[in-house]
Amino acid sequence: MGRIKKKGQSGAAKNYITRNQAVRKLQISLPDFRKLATASTTFYYAKDIQYLLHEPLLQKFRDQKALEKKISKALGRGDVTDAARLERNAARPEKTGRPPYTLDHLVRERYPTFVDALRDLDDALSMLFLFASLPSTPAVPAKMIARCERLCLEFQHYLIVSQSLRKSFLSIKGIYYQATIQGVDILWLVPYKFNQRVVGDIDFRIMGTFVQFYMTLLKFINFKLYSSVGLVYPPKFDQSRDESAAELGAFTLEGNAAKALADASAQPQITNGESEKATDPKTQAAVNKLIKQMKDTAVDSQQEVVTTSADAEEAAIDKFEVAAPGGDVLPQPVHSSGDPASLFANCTFFLSRETPRQPLEFILKAFGCKRVGWDAVLGDGAYTTNPEDPSITHQIVDRPIIQAAQDGNGDNQTAQKLGPNQRIPGRTYVQPQWVWDSVNDEELKRPDLYAPGAQLPPHLSPFVQSTHGGYDPTIPLEDQEPEEEALQDSDEELESDEDEEDEEEEEDEKATGDLAVKAIKGAGADGMDVAGSDDDEEEEEVGDDTFGGFSEGEDANDAEADEEDPELQYQRELIAEMTGQPVAQKPALNPKAKAKADARKKLQAQAKEEAEDIERAKGMLSKKKRKLHEQMMYTNNKKSAEDQKLREKRRKLEKQKARQAPA
Repeated sequence: MGRIKKKGQSGAAKNYITRNQAVRKLQISLPDFRKLATASTTFYYAKDIQYLLHEPLLQKFRDQKALEKKISKALGRGDVTDAARLERNAARPEKTGRPPYTLDHLVRERYPTFVDALRDLDDALSMLFLFASLPSTPAVPAKMIARCERLCLEFQHYLIVSQSLRKSFLSIKGIYYQATIQGVDILWLVPYKFNQRVVGDIDFRIMGTFVQFYMTLLKFINFKLYSSVGLVYPPKFDQSRDESAAELGAFTLEGNAAKALADASAQPQITNGESEKATDPKTQAAVNKLIKQMKDTAVDSQQEVVTTSADAEEAAIDKFEVAAPGGDVLPQPVHSSGDPASLFANCTFFLSRETPRQPLEFILKAFGCKRVGWDAVLGDGAYTTNPEDPSITHQIVDRPIIQAAQDGNGDNQTAQKLGPNQRIPGRTYVQPQWVWDSVNDEELKRPDLYAPGAQLPPHLSPFVQSTHGGYDPTIPLEDQEPEEEALQDSDEELESDEDEEDEEEEEDEKATGDLAVKAIKGAGADGMDVAGSDDDEEEEEVGDDTFGGFSEGEDANDAEADEEDPELQYQRELIAEMTGQPVAQKPALNPKAKAKADARKKLQAQAKEEAEDIERAKGMLSKKKRKLHEQMMYTNNKKSAEDQKLREKRRKLEKQKARQAPA
């Protein structure tokens, strides 16, 4: 007889434990357990829970819980002094800004290499940018919001210095950005600068756990990225400028790269219309010589760093090889062949008050612009706050054109004057979408298409890859619609033309019938025998009963149907003889309609033949493969229906524009 197994000693009962058992074994609360566990599932591996017993954070949680118990007991005894002393020893991030524990070891454990951390940066950036825009609440303290905003601005400064930003897209949810760092494409979402409404059905405790880890992760990544380009981390932060809404301007970068950028963007400054104080020529010559030597040294070292980093990036890029011959070829990650740093390098921008200053400043500077100005009410850090500065080449506006206002003294044209939104000659005025479309296409778009008040071109997402046979808004409709849709579209146009022709024929037939009736009545009045009968009245009655011409209530379709009647044809010959007009012949079939009918029959026969071939091929498949084929066909048909709807919508819009266009 074998040994009797006891319950709970083997199998799933030993390998798995419930969440409540895990919480009791670890002797922590459920919120603290959620900070340690990666997913809130019902069952957990017993080995994982045993591993968490050695987690350093577990002791931190226990110490914090014991300290809170001591504070509550001191308050229960009425010992306020002892409670205040214990409160000072407690680490409270919502008051002191210091985290109660560090998560540095977790970052090192989860990401053994730096590339692994970059690949997991998408969600971290989206979450941190979201919390940076939230209002301060008891669940989201102001210290956490300020720290998230500072880390995000530091990351944006690196993107500006390294020119790593590649694409951007304006969506309903927010602004999407994509950057390529060491061969890794990073895509994140930044919400618009609106007043966020915090609802009560969101558990910010769980989100706060992720934010704490993401802040530690981004701090590690920022330090590594700043060190790779020769910048000192953390950059100097000016609190007073940050309170003046300077944002990116509140940071001062230090390092070799920062000196090279400062020398490249250095220009003589003019204050109050007067140049700065003149200096000694000999001293100025010596300073210029020293600056030139430092600049050459910095440029040489920077070129060596860029060459080395480029080789390292190419080696770090993953290559996706084809698994089998004839299989799908995945898109290979490549570096941008263009030079995004010089896209806006020769431009000086001025942002109007109604434009979104923060995203425009970031994207312009990330693509080479060193001079971005705006109105003083938008915050500190502008290149210039004077909208009439002659160095401004482009001004971004987002308001309709203000017409010239006329004085009420008279109708004299000289009495007209421009409104407050006047245009300065020699300056290019564009809407904000011009910046995003130029960045995505890697070329400066035509400014006249984005002029103030103009109907903007469609803003297409640069992240959507066009598939073969799918709808592509950048290709003309005639080049991508199937033959069946083209025939259907031409049939609709032909039907509309035929309706117009039928209306014209109906009017002609009505006029001919009225003329015939008048001719018959005139012949009876003159005593002429039309049908060869003796009684004119009987003949007239018979004529009224059989045929009296086309009445106003008859349709052209009924006339075409009655045209095959021989008696009707005889009557028409008589009418033509009396009126002196040729006999109306049956219209011949339109050659265009005949060709389309032949093409439609050919397509139907081809579709029927293909359907029969598919049915024969499906009969040779196994049951499992047949179901898989049906699922694939269902997905393809669904996608084709969506593409067809998009093409129909575009076709209607094009027809509507064609009707509204002036002749």
